[in-house]
Amino acid sequence: MAAAREVGVVALPPGAGSALRLLAAIAQARTVVEIGTGTGVSGLWLLGGMRADGVLTTIDAEPEHQRLARRAFAMAGYAPGRARIITGRALDVLPRLADGCYDLVFVDSVVGEYAACVVAARRLLRTGGLLVLNRVFGVNGRVADPAARDPDTVALREIARQVRDSEEWLPAILPTGEGLLCVVKR
Repeated sequence: MAAAREVGVVALPPGAGSALRLLAAIAQARTVVEIGTGTGVSGLWLLGGMRADGVLTTIDAEPEHQRLARRAFAMAGYAPGRARIITGRALDVLPRLADGCYDLVFVDSVVGEYAACVVAARRLLRTGGLLVLNRVFGVNGRVADPAARDPDTVALREIARQVRDSEEWLPAILPTGEGLLCVVKR
């Protein structure tokens, strides 16, 4: 968490992290995609819940963040093969990942890209796979404020509505951290 503060990244809080670890364990996740590596805090939570033979594929456009994440994974005792770190914009990298091969997709990146990440997750996840979107309450819980009309808040509301109304997803919101929208692919 200290490394995250140093480079200006908001780290996943412990309550949301433990929920993420639990979800990875419940899913018996062996293959996970993380969109938004940050400094590795959420990746550590995911790895802690994944199967021992699991591989975390984590994507971030910032090489310095990934360097810090790689160091955090090593310091936690994870073998280098447990995390595949890909530098690049998620929307450029995701089309290159295999269809239907992932147990869990975690999104904690630019809110403006969440809708495209949901579309990509539909393709990437196996049936029964889990999509988790972080920060769905918006900045200071603005999603619940009907007067809030900024682009990120409107986008988060629209994503929640689309997921709720879709026959392809089974959603629930976990009210931890800044909100985790958890969605099972049917």
